[in-house]
Amino acid sequence: MEKRFLKPLSDRIFDGVIDFDYMLDLRDNKLPDNVQVYEFFSKAGAYLHDYEAQQNHLNSNYTHVVRDAIEFGVNVFGQLVSHQEMDGKMMYSMGCNTDIAIEALEELGKLRKNGQKIVTIAESNQKLPFMYGDAVVEAETYDMILRGPAVNYELFAPPKDPVAIPDHMIGINVSTLVRDGGTIQVGIGALGDAIVAGLIMRNEHNEVYKEFIEKADITKRYKALIEKWGETGIFERGLYGSSEMFVDAFMQMYKSNILKRQVFDNIPLMKLINADKLDPHNISPDIIDQLLEMKAVQLKLTEEDFAFLTEFGILKPGLNYQDDVITDGDETYSTDMSNADNRNKIGNLLGSKLLNGQVILGAFYIGPKSFYNQLNEMSEEERKQFGMSGVNKVNQLYGDEELRTLQRKDGRFVNAGMVCNLLGAIASDQLEDGRVISGIGGQYNFVSMAHALPDGRLIMMIRSTKGSGDHLKSNIVWTYGHCSVPKHLRDIIVTEYGIADVRGKSDKDTIAAILNITDSRFQEDLLQQAKKAGKIPMDYQIPEEYRNNTPQKLAALLKPYQEKGYFKPFPFGTDMTPVEVGLGGALKGFKALATGRRGKLIGNVLSEMVKPIPPTASVYLERMGLNAPSSGKEKIYRKLVVLALRNAGRL
Repeated sequence: MEKRFLKPLSDRIFDGVIDFDYMLDLRDNKLPDNVQVYEFFSKAGAYLHDYEAQQNHLNSNYTHVVRDAIEFGVNVFGQLVSHQEMDGKMMYSMGCNTDIAIEALEELGKLRKNGQKIVTIAESNQKLPFMYGDAVVEAETYDMILRGPAVNYELFAPPKDPVAIPDHMIGINVSTLVRDGGTIQVGIGALGDAIVAGLIMRNEHNEVYKEFIEKADITKRYKALIEKWGETGIFERGLYGSSEMFVDAFMQMYKSNILKRQVFDNIPLMKLINADKLDPHNISPDIIDQLLEMKAVQLKLTEEDFAFLTEFGILKPGLNYQDDVITDGDETYSTDMSNADNRNKIGNLLGSKLLNGQVILGAFYIGPKSFYNQLNEMSEEERKQFGMSGVNKVNQLYGDEELRTLQRKDGRFVNAGMVCNLLGAIASDQLEDGRVISGIGGQYNFVSMAHALPDGRLIMMIRSTKGSGDHLKSNIVWTYGHCSVPKHLRDIIVTEYGIADVRGKSDKDTIAAILNITDSRFQEDLLQQAKKAGKIPMDYQIPEEYRNNTPQKLAALLKPYQEKGYFKPFPFGTDMTPVEVGLGGALKGFKALATGRRGKLIGNVLSEMVKPIPPTASVYLERMGLNAPSSGKEKIYRKLVVLALRNAGRL
């Protein structure tokens, strides 16, 4: 039934997208003996039962990948790029994959100079959005560049995951911790979409948003935390994005006028902006005086000063500098700023707003087709706001700490974990038996950066449970056999049931705070384990107000708002048809029932066998190719689909 549902969807969404030949051979166990595939990050859960992939996994931090690859003996580099003419010269953009490519090309170049044989190859696909920042390079960067119709294939565009009720609640909780004028990092998937949906609700429907968080007790429970570290008002200044992943969630924030805080690659300008002494959209008449006071420019403006002032739009375009004189057509201006009259005259040459600002710095991008289309349809000026660079710049402060600290003010680095123990340690990439789920990626970098920034916070999202029925388990545990984020780096932990601020807290207070956001079906058992270990007082009891953490309570809380159009399963649209959305949700719920409560399933199936097929089921059955079953097996499939739809309230 999964194949019947997914194959037509996959064929439609991925039409024109090429397969990796090596991956087809890998899946069919047909790779030649002299070929081995090693990965440091993979699709979550894809290789859980693939022994070869598990054995060949490279546990490398994102910012260390190039170093480790060089040590591994890499001497061939391939990359997808795009191209366009700039100032009469054909230029290339790394576009979607600057992440490790910039550093890799630099390091491979060093090896080449030392006599090693190196080959660098680019494949230029004109459907790939041409991005700016550090992504733009010359043709000489590569030894070979492939171009032409054969490589202009469709880009891989993964469909969006549905956002469930727990995800929406996690997103709402996170949204209260984000400050206007600050910085945000989010990832791909349902949780990233949930956060942004919460931020958009806060910005565009603020009265409804505040009403909801009041009813959810968020305002009351976390009043002090929100007042100190977050906000619940609209975004007047907006946010800046600092994220290894530039995904559709950021595009949605941009479209909703949230992702609009521009940063500039200049320390004096960022200091003035952060101190509210400079509005990037309205250059003040005293800007030269301010820069002189900061010694950002010299009393006698040099050619270097002139280049700085024109690059960022402080001086208007079209001016020239020669022999200590600035010319504007036939008019000339002295560069001696020690003279008040000269400073006043320079005021005639000021621009109206700062130029070359960026609203995000990303290391790679991926998203649905609509995401790529929006980037391609933007003007060059607008697209330049979306900067691309390597993870050694995006994911950490090292190398230019002062500037990056100024740019990433009030940083909220939001990551997801699978399991959290009561002491605040989190497992994100691996099971306790050693099997890798995905890879650590850049999570450690953002954890470290959040703690390094004086106004930064790390927010780790954990869905409180997994599975269903008899297989329901808590993702909040007493102990776990793997750790991605150690307990000494614990900070803010969020589940659908609330927020635990555990940075700098004692172990007993940490345990108490995490128990408050745990599913109530598991709270008491976890509390007893903590008491048995002597980590919390024997007479401690979970406060009554936190003892009703149930899915039913959340569903009842969200229902009236869902009826008004909030908390949609696909807040930013989907490539699926309405029939596929309904069918997919029903089949997913049925699968949970099948794996969770077999006894109940059997009873429901037997009951369904004697019921007639409702007319309203025909459109779903047609999509599944079961409207006219040709065998007894297909007749059973048809009944199972109807049962799934009935259980989901679709009939």
